[in-house]
Amino acid sequence: MNRKALGALGEKRAAEFLKKKGHRILETNFRCREGELDIISRDRDCLVFVEVRTRSSADFGTPEESITRAKKEKLVSVALAYLQTHRNPPECWRFDVVAVEVGPEGRTTRIEVIENALG
Repeated sequence: MNRKALGALGEKRAAEFLKKKGHRILETNFRCREGELDIISRDRDCLVFVEVRTRSSADFGTPEESITRAKKEKLVSVALAYLQTHRNPPECWRFDVVAVEVGPEGRTTRIEVIENALG
């Protein structure tokens, strides 16, 4: 499975997992000049910007370990652009990371939500 297909699979599994946890998915793959957000959801009264990280092996660490300082800064820039372009966003918002590990044949071996991951 190539990187793009692996990423798409991870994002699909993450969205399904978040829905089961009570999130309402508002947008996927939101793009703007500053970059992209994988998933934007609503968890009760809070807007959630979700970064999905998917890995098929632990050779280069866990999915959540792959988020660099530069990536965090880019996520904040994209989220601020989103907030500026949408009317009446909720006061509460946060960044979550969904770590997805996929084994052979595309089976999910681990999926975990890390709330307030950039805080």
